[in-house]
Formats: sequence, C-alpha cells, structure tokens
Amino acid sequence: MTRRSCAIYATGIVCAHLLIVGIALVVAQVFQTMIHSRLKKEITLTEKSQVFESWKNPPPPVYMEYYFFNVTNPEEFLAGGKASVKQIGPYTYREYRPRENVTFLENGTKVFAVNPKSFVFVPEKSAGNPEVDLIRTVNIPFVAVMNELNSYSFFLRTVVSMYMKGIGVELFMTRTVHEILWGFKDPVLTKVHSMKPEVDEYFGLMYKKNGTHEGEFVFHTGEENYLDYGKIDTKMSWWSSNQSNMINGTDGAVFHPLINRNELLYIFAADLCRSIHLAYVEDVEVKGIQAYRFAPPSDVLMSPKDNPTNEGFCVPAGDCLGTGVLKVSVCREGAPIVVSFPHFYQADPMYINAVDGLSPNKEEHETYLDLQPTTGVPIRACKRAQLNIILKRVQGFPATKFINETIFPIMFVNETATIDDNSAAQMRTLLLIVTLVSNFPVLIVGMGIILLLVFVVLFCRNRQKKVGSAPPLWTNRSIKPHGYIGVKSVWQDC
Repeated sequence: MTRRSCAIYATGIVCAHLLIVGIALVVAQVFQTMIHSRLKKEITLTEKSQVFESWKNPPPPVYMEYYFFNVTNPEEFLAGGKASVKQIGPYTYREYRPRENVTFLENGTKVFAVNPKSFVFVPEKSAGNPEVDLIRTVNIPFVAVMNELNSYSFFLRTVVSMYMKGIGVELFMTRTVHEILWGFKDPVLTKVHSMKPEVDEYFGLMYKKNGTHEGEFVFHTGEENYLDYGKIDTKMSWWSSNQSNMINGTDGAVFHPLINRNELLYIFAADLCRSIHLAYVEDVEVKGIQAYRFAPPSDVLMSPKDNPTNEGFCVPAGDCLGTGVLKVSVCREGAPIVVSFPHFYQADPMYINAVDGLSPNKEEHETYLDLQPTTGVPIRACKRAQLNIILKRVQGFPATKFINETIFPIMFVNETATIDDNSAAQMRTLLLIVTLVSNFPVLIVGMGIILLLVFVVLFCRNRQKKVGSAPPLWTNRSIKPHGYIGVKSVWQDC
C-alpha cells in the first residue's frame, strides 16, 4: 500500500470518528449541559461566587430622574373645573446603593442584608436648580390632616379648617423642588407635633430617605435551587389576602441564569408596595450584548373586575380603584396616596382625561428590564412610577366644596441603569467563551464534514490515476491485414 493510499484511508478514519463523536455530542448536548450546570453553581450569592461582590456593590451607575407636575390653574380646579398641569424636569440624582450588614443564614442557603440608598445631585443631567425652581402642587400635609379628620365630627373639622386658613395654609402650595423632595418644616404638622410628638413636623416626598434603607430583607442564595437565586424570603402584612402579601421574586437587581422567553419574572416594587410580574416583549441589543426585554403587562394594575387576582390589593376588602392605579395608603400612612405608571400609562382613560396636560406613551413611561438570558444579569433597566393623591370634597373644609374627586398627579420618577463599558466588555468575553464551549461539538462536526470532503476528493483523484496508468486490453499488433483478429495474439497481449 502506497503512502498516498495510507493518507487517504487515515483521512477517512479520522473523518468517520469526528462525525460520529461530534453528532453524538450534539444530540446528547454534553457541553451545553456542562456549561448550564457550571452557571447554576457559579451564579449564587455565596462569598466564593464571582457575582457576589457585584451584588454587594452594583457597578452600573443608577440615576433617579424626578419629574413634577406643576399646577397651572389651581383657582379653576377649586371652582369645580378640570385641573391643568405642566411637566417640569428632570431633576437627576446619582444613586448609590451598597448592601450592608450581609449575614449568611441556614448553611449559606439564605443571606440577610440591608440596602441603604444615598443620592447626589447631578446638575449636567438636570433641567434646572432644585434649590431655586418653584413648583405649585398639592399640599400633601393639608390633605393628610383633612383625610385623618374625615372620621371626626363636623365641628372639629370646621375648627381645624378655620385654623389652617388663618395661618395661610391652602390646598395648593408653592415650594422649591428641593423642599418638596427632601423636606421642609410644615406649619400644620408643627402644630400637630406639639400635641402628638410622634408626628414629625417636617415633610418631603424623599424626607429621611437619603442614606437610609427601605427595610431588612432575606434573600435566597440559589444554593439549593438556581431558580431561587436572589429571591426575597419575606412577607408583608398590608394587603387583604395572603397571596397579595407574598413578596414574589427578586428586588430587580439580579435574576436566575438561563432565562427563557416564555417565563414570567417577578420583582418586588417598593414604590408600589407589592410584587409585580414582567413578561417577555422583544429581543434587544445593548452595547453589543443580546438581551431579552421584559415589561409589566397591562394586567398588573388591572381592575379586580377584569383581573380577580388583584382583589387582595383592595384595602379594606372591596374598596378598589379602576385599572392602572393602586391605592397604597396602607403602606404610606397619612395621605390617600395612589401610585400608577407615569401619565397614567396603561390606566383607565377616565384618569387621564380628568387632568389636562397628560400624554402617556410607551417609549417614555413604560417600565422595562433588558436581561442577558444566559447569565440573568440586567443589562439595562428603567423603573418608572408616579405618585398621585386623591382629592375629594370633605365637609367642614370649604376649600373642597366645589372640587370634583380626582386622582391628582404629583410627580413621577424614572430610575435608570445601564451596564458600564468595562462590565459590558467582560460580559461579551464571557458570552464568547460560553458560545465557543457550548458549540464545540458543532465545530467537531464541521471539521468532520471538511475532512469528508477532503477524503472524497483524494479518493476520486487516486482512482483516476489508477485508471489512467492501466495497459490497454488490445493493440494494433493483433489486427490482421484482412480484419482477422487472432485469438492467440489477444491473449498474449493480455
């Protein structure tokens, strides 16, 4: 056997082995299963895991953009007309949110932590100076006192109303953005504080929230089940059903790996005082990273008449609002506070039409998360929520005599975060390695196919050379002059 023949047969043998092994690995998904098992073990909230440090100190910068609704016609509204508002903002703050007091529980299957948040104003991303810009808005302390006195006697309400009018307190107030956000000494609350010291005399939408945390939480580390990675292991007691009081899902900072398009993701939304679910919307790309976009579907804040699972969020039971709004007075003591998506996005049109100046749209007002499906890491996030207050007539307070009951918008917040360039580069490298390892069997099959083609070409060429070098079966020497072919001569030539 010649060297050429040996090379051809060796090529064929290697080709057959590569194809058999490669196809077997592809069918069995050995490498993909190995990668998935590795991800499930590595992406956990344990001190040795690579994601633990980024969970403690999130690297992407988080920005809080505050938008306010400036009331342009308070007198007309008090006279029974429709309120008109103009959006002012954003006033942007950089948010820092490290996790502190991290303590592992139950053999490392759970972890305790608090998440204090601090805010630093970012002027280059803001529309103005919060310490100078004035906003005319609803006087929330006024409404809180009025709401608290609603169950008291008409006489007491009248006396309090006269007192507030005497000190110049009205249903609408004009304050700087900084005061509305971070607090000011309110004259009504100061009077209440003198009688009830437990009532703070300062008020602000973010008062005492700079440098403080929203509560103590216990998280699943994912050691027992990767699907529980980052989930909160705590319950609430505000709502009227056990199901509604459950905190389902994570805090939105982490999600389990290997996310698919068909699943619902749950997060605890502190602004809404409840858990909400997100559904897949579309594939997107962020800084060269493929991601799945998840967003709350319309049934999240749907009226219990259309979505009975929301009945437990009516407190007291049966006291429900319409689609797109949620009363959260139970977790925000005092004023009748209502939350929604900005500009009443996905809400009943009656709330949108009750106030002039609102224009809800998906691009500016939808909450969404862009998640890298293999690792479950949020690549980009926009969490948007609006704060509203219920204004209605209260006997004993003449200022409310003519107003129509309205869920009045105060402000909304747009909390945004996008993966930084350094983390994005690391993510792209990781995903490249995962792709190469996962597709290694396909590469083996590809090499087998290439060698198969080489084998076929070599075999055909070798066959042609053998045919071309073989002697002819007969020659002209065996042909007689008269056309007689000698049998003996032919056999001799053969």
